[in-house]
Amino acid sequence: MGVGTLISLSEYLRTSFDPDRDFVDGEVLERNVGKTKHSYTQGKTIAWFDRRLDELRLQPMPELRMQVHSSRVRVPDVALSELPIPDQDVFTSPPYLCIEVMSPDDTAGTLQDRLDDYLNFGVPNIWVIDPWKRRGWRITPEGWLPATDGIMRTADGRVAMPLADVLLP
Repeated sequence: MGVGTLISLSEYLRTSFDPDRDFVDGEVLERNVGKTKHSYTQGKTIAWFDRRLDELRLQPMPELRMQVHSSRVRVPDVALSELPIPDQDVFTSPPYLCIEVMSPDDTAGTLQDRLDDYLNFGVPNIWVIDPWKRRGWRITPEGWLPATDGIMRTADGRVAMPLADVLLP
């Protein structure tokens, strides 16, 4: 199925895509993935949280489908679930943290639509990491808050991840 193909939610949920795709109002949308800096940052972020699983009690889940609305399923680069992990194939409740790793092909509008879906779904912590510009932001309903000191933090202070730990040297 190409971009622009309209299908039902149930058909989308029964279908596997490689790489996985978002579902927005009946349309299957490709995600920008597959470049070295994106992949490196995503993998290192997952490893960073894996090493701290006992301390933080947050399980990193790469490319997890989340039904953020009755007609929308988003696939964040990394979602962090509180333990124990909910027994669901597709998350229908917000995870603790969603992380998006930017790609050069991302547009501001498309990325903001995705972030708005996370905010409307009730995700309490949302991060965007740009591995090309070596920058990161915490996303809130009020806007993008830059990690000016190079540390990605959650709103409640539970997590503080140095960007240098997950970016390609």
